[in-house]
Order: sequence, then structure tokens, then C-alpha cells
Amino acid sequence: MALKITVIGTGYLGATHAAAMAELGFEVLGLDVVPEKIEMLSAGRVPMYEPGLEELLAKHVAGIEGSSGRLRFTTSWEEIGEFGDVHFVCVNTPQKHGEYACDMSYVDSAFESLAPVLTRTALVVGKSTVPVGSAQRLAELLAEKAPGDVELAWNPEFLREGFAVQDTLHPDRVVVGVTSERAEKLLREVYATPVGEGSPFVVTDYPTAELVKTAANSFLATKISFINAMAEICEAADGDVVKLAEAIGHDERIGKKFLRAGVGFGGGCLPKDIRAFMARAGELGVDQALTFLREVDSINMRRRGHMVELARDAVGGGSFLGKRVAVLGATFKPDSDDVRDSPALNVAGQIHLQGGQVTVYDPKGMENARRLFPTLGYADSALEAVRGADVVLHLTEWREFRELDPAALGEVATSRIVLDGRNALDGGKWREAGWTYRAMGRPRA
Repeated sequence: MALKITVIGTGYLGATHAAAMAELGFEVLGLDVVPEKIEMLSAGRVPMYEPGLEELLAKHVAGIEGSSGRLRFTTSWEEIGEFGDVHFVCVNTPQKHGEYACDMSYVDSAFESLAPVLTRTALVVGKSTVPVGSAQRLAELLAEKAPGDVELAWNPEFLREGFAVQDTLHPDRVVVGVTSERAEKLLREVYATPVGEGSPFVVTDYPTAELVKTAANSFLATKISFINAMAEICEAADGDVVKLAEAIGHDERIGKKFLRAGVGFGGGCLPKDIRAFMARAGELGVDQALTFLREVDSINMRRRGHMVELARDAVGGGSFLGKRVAVLGATFKPDSDDVRDSPALNVAGQIHLQGGQVTVYDPKGMENARRLFPTLGYADSALEAVRGADVVLHLTEWREFRELDPAALGEVATSRIVLDGRNALDGGKWREAGWTYRAMGRPRA
């Protein structure tokens, strides 16, 4: 008999995983404790922007004309318990307020609510990013409180915002932390399609599976901060960090990815994951092993301050008072509406607090940005954001911004000065249109 799958938590991770599991052919039931979210998903709509996700939901959500009907949503724990053979827990683990450690309350609450309704044989699979050691504790909770024969596995997610659907259906690896052959067999059945297409299937223990996600994010954060540290050196030495990155990227041991210098990383994963990793290392008594991550974090945050200083220099080197600043970008990365810990909004907010008149435009992040920074100005287009600006800051590398017409923007700007915080614009094209082009880590570009 075909496996039935449930997904606990229907935020960014959960909604994507539920839709992808339906696409892989499984009957899926998603649960969330927020009724409004369930209503939205049941209508085939998503509470966030993720390319391809809404189309995938429409293809499978029950009740939508022409859908497979394989995907439904509920707020009932009892229904989840009766329905599922494999239960994926996909709830959030944000950073604790005022601390580096992650907040496990949502995960703990989900397991506390799920365990009592598991009256038959089932596999619970954790996908949330948690401190190492959490899986063992949660396995013991299930053993104590679940009436049925229930096992736990840990299956970390590696989704990139903007590519989440692709990353779920065609993962570059599937990692499972298990304690039995039965759990491994069930997860091989769940991921049979991508594994059949060539995705590696890595079987390990709980602690290693938990560490894979935080180790991967820590490595990526380190690589980004490394090239940003090189950008600082290039600024001082009159070098060009883009050419430097190109040259070292040809070394196959280093690779070209994640070597674009700029205002640094943000979002809901990398910053909080490396901080939680440091906090957990301290709890385990091996904090010295990860002290380098403090400098990684410090370099990253320093880039934001550096962009503010570049903007100050561009408007005369004194006060921002009376100066109009256009900010292109609000999300932490393109192809997303996520503004959590966004470098773009952080820079905009700092300039605003220092007296600048800041106007922001972003293709998808405007609504979320307004909620987070209601005192900033917002425009309906890049052209309107730039109108009357003394300086333009490019802070999120949307394709729309790369394709802008610098000449048209120059007609409405007060001063033709553009600061490229992502090293993604064609500097030659902007200079031809009469702009002073300045990019981070490229003082002579």
C-alpha cells in the first residue's frame, strides 16, 4: 500500500515540502495551527513568494479544478495521526530574542502535540534546523508519549529561497539520520524518484544529520565573508575584488560560487544558523572550535556599515540630512519576498535614522518591507524610487535591476551616482549614461 505523508508546519519549508511530496505521487496532508494559513493553502495560494510553488499547489490541492487532489490541509492533530505513515516536522527554529541560541519551542510544541495521536506504526521525520543533540531528546519524547510503534529520523533541508521547488524535487543530496533499517527503507521509498535520478542518498546517525545543515551553512557563510574580507583589502590596496574572485574561482578546490563580494548575507537561515551553531558548541564545551564564526558574522555585519559610509561619501561626506537616497532592493536575495535580516533594509534603515530621505523599491518584497520598516519611503517602480535621488544604492541583485536603462534613470535623478552593493550591474553601461559608478571592493572599477 502506498505511503501516506503528513507535513507539520506549512510555512516556507513545509508548504514547499508538502507540494513536492504530492508531485512525487504521494497522498499528503499538511497541518498548521494557524487557520488562516490553512484556508489560503487550501485555495491553492501561498503566504510567501516562491517561484513555481503556487503553480505546484494548484496542480495538486484537492478541490481545485483539474488538480490531482493528492494534497489537503487541516488544523486537526487527530486527523494527522490517523492519516499518516510518515510525518515530516517542518516548523521554524528562529533565533532566541537577545541570544545566539535557536528557539526550539515550536519544534518541542509540535512533537508534544503529535506524539499522543500516533496510535499506530509510524515514522516521524524532523526537517527543521536544530542544535545537535535535539533528535535524540525528541526520539525519547516520542518513545515516552506515543501510544504506537513510532520511530524518529532526521532529514535536514537544504532549500535555497527562489529555488525551493527545484531543490526539493531534484536535491543535490538526501541526508537521513536513522537508527534502524526500517526507517532507512521508508525514506528510500519517499525519495525513490530523486534518488533514481541520481541524487546521492547519505545515511548517517542523528548527530551527523543534524550537523550537516549547520556545517554547510557555516561553510557558505565563511566563503561569503572571506571574499568580503578580500574586498576590504582590495579597497585599501586599490585592487579589484571581482577579478580576484574570478582568478581564485578557477581553482577547482575553491570554486566560483559564493565569491561575489557585496553587502553580505542575510535571510532567515545563514545568520541565525551560524549563531545557533556557536551557542551549541559552547554548551558542548567546544566553543573554541567555532570562534572563527564570530569573525565571519562580524565581517558580514561590517559590510552594511561600509555601504552606509560609501553613501555618505557620495552625498558629500557630511550629514545625510536633506539628502535623497534611492535603495533598489529590500529582500535579502532575489526571487524571494523574504526581508528577514536583509542587508538592503538594514542599510536603508541606518541611513534613514541618520536623517536621509530613503525611498525603497523591490519587485516582490514591498509589503513585507513596509511591515518591518514602516517609516521608510516606498515607490512603485525603480524609476519612481530614483526620482530626485542624490545617490542610488543597488542592494539586491534582481534581474530587473540589471536590465534597467541607466539613461532613463539619469533623466529623473538629481545626481547620477550609483553604488553597486552586489557587484552585479554593468558598470560600463552606467558610465556611458553619465553615471559615476562605484562598486564594493573595486575602488577603480
